[in-house]
Amino acid sequence: MFRSKIIPMEKIGELIADNAVVTVSSSSGLGCPDASLRSIGKYFLEKGKPRGITAIHPIAAGDMYGIPGMDHIAHAGLLKKVIAGSFPSGPSNMPSPKIWQMIIDNQVEAYNVPSGILFHMHRESAAGRPGVLTKVGMDTFVDPRRQGARMNNCTTQDIVRLVNFEGDEWLFFPSIPPDVAIIRATTSDERGNLTMEHEGAYLGAYDQALAARNNGGIVIAQVKRLTAFGTLRPQQVRVPGVLVDYVVIDPDQQQTTQTPYNPAISGEVFRPLWDFKPIEWGVDKIIARRAAMELCQEDVVNLGFGICALVPRILLDEGLHGEVTWVIEQGAVGGMPLLNFAFGCASNADAIVSSPDQFTFFQGAGFDRSCLSFLQVDQEGNVNVSRLAFRPHVTAGCGGFIDITATARALLFCGYFTAGGLDLRVEDGRLRIVKEGKNRKFVREVEHVTFSGRRARQLKQNVLYITERCVLRLEPEGLTVIETAPGVDLKCNVLAQADIPLRVSDSLKTMDERIFRPESFGLKLNPPS
Repeated sequence: MFRSKIIPMEKIGELIADNAVVTVSSSSGLGCPDASLRSIGKYFLEKGKPRGITAIHPIAAGDMYGIPGMDHIAHAGLLKKVIAGSFPSGPSNMPSPKIWQMIIDNQVEAYNVPSGILFHMHRESAAGRPGVLTKVGMDTFVDPRRQGARMNNCTTQDIVRLVNFEGDEWLFFPSIPPDVAIIRATTSDERGNLTMEHEGAYLGAYDQALAARNNGGIVIAQVKRLTAFGTLRPQQVRVPGVLVDYVVIDPDQQQTTQTPYNPAISGEVFRPLWDFKPIEWGVDKIIARRAAMELCQEDVVNLGFGICALVPRILLDEGLHGEVTWVIEQGAVGGMPLLNFAFGCASNADAIVSSPDQFTFFQGAGFDRSCLSFLQVDQEGNVNVSRLAFRPHVTAGCGGFIDITATARALLFCGYFTAGGLDLRVEDGRLRIVKEGKNRKFVREVEHVTFSGRRARQLKQNVLYITERCVLRLEPEGLTVIETAPGVDLKCNVLAQADIPLRVSDSLKTMDERIFRPESFGLKLNPPS
């Protein structure tokens, strides 16, 4: 006779001991066990327990748009330490998430560890191995020769070490055995077998549950609904019941932020291509078009959040959908990556794999190129996407950025040349800068090295920085302007708007004028590389 694994939501707080290590499966609003985290926070405010927990979030739990996630447990006394791949983020005109305020005020020890490494730390912990030995993170803020992944002054312990192995330098991230895993699924049967038919991604739920189980911990699964034992197809069970100790039910569980349920997000139906809205004409579209011109037929291309997420829509506009396979860190392979709150999911995907498996693919450079955003670039070609001291909550941390860029063969960093009040006009195929941005993005030294230009040159990575007014290449001699937009003055609008000297290519070109006009520009992908 099996005991019932179903418990009331309000009982979760009782299961977590003081000083426990709690790992949570989520990706911002996607797959977030929000009701469970809310229950833990409420229990603490009522009972004063649990105290001093360490929370691990391989990808952020929650956002600023309706799913608080980790903010539910962002209380002094409850939270002692947070180890996260990313943190909730949003625009500067919204209140800072509580977790960011705790980090800024030194109320919690905080580390930002690349998402893929965190997932793999769970695998090593589950197998009883000492930790992750990797080159990922070398010469970035994760490297102990820089910040060692620490996010504030009260964080003093080492979470990563520089070690010598077989005569070579490596980064070593020791395993952290979890006491509790909080994961999410769609359906549980009476014995705790879990399926994810309404989820947009599987994330790392299995690996996190396995790490807790194998280290004598407990696994709590939040689901939307319950079914009888024996009614689930075994091929659909993503986490077997032998790993699950408790199940809580949240019938109002949202699929992702501001989306209660959309079967196209979970791959249950395929959307016709005409159902994807065209990108609104503007400068974002121009930057995305220029990035698309770098792609080759049959490429496998990783995408990050922001302008680069628009690139698949450019190919759709140009009648080239399906010529390139998109891969994103949450696990989707192929299809059409979604935008805004649904980013991290894809409609019409070829496959959905777990995040840890996807990160193995990325870290081993199995893909052809990546298209990512940037906040700052410095004279070494270093890129910062993870931290801005004056606006920390507009950044999410590194997420999978470091895992993806560490060994990628080709990288396209997309963004505006300046920010803060920038006013641009596109007229008759020419770019006009009406008002310059007050914040320069090409700076002497980035605040956080999320991508190492020095290491990129050592590895001979092909790196472009694509902006609205110019394209730059990372060359052995430094950052080099290779194209300028029609209507842009090289000296006044480019060289004078950077805090660093920029080289100018001897074969400087004008960006293709066609991408500065709203009509289709006749994109032709390069031959297979």
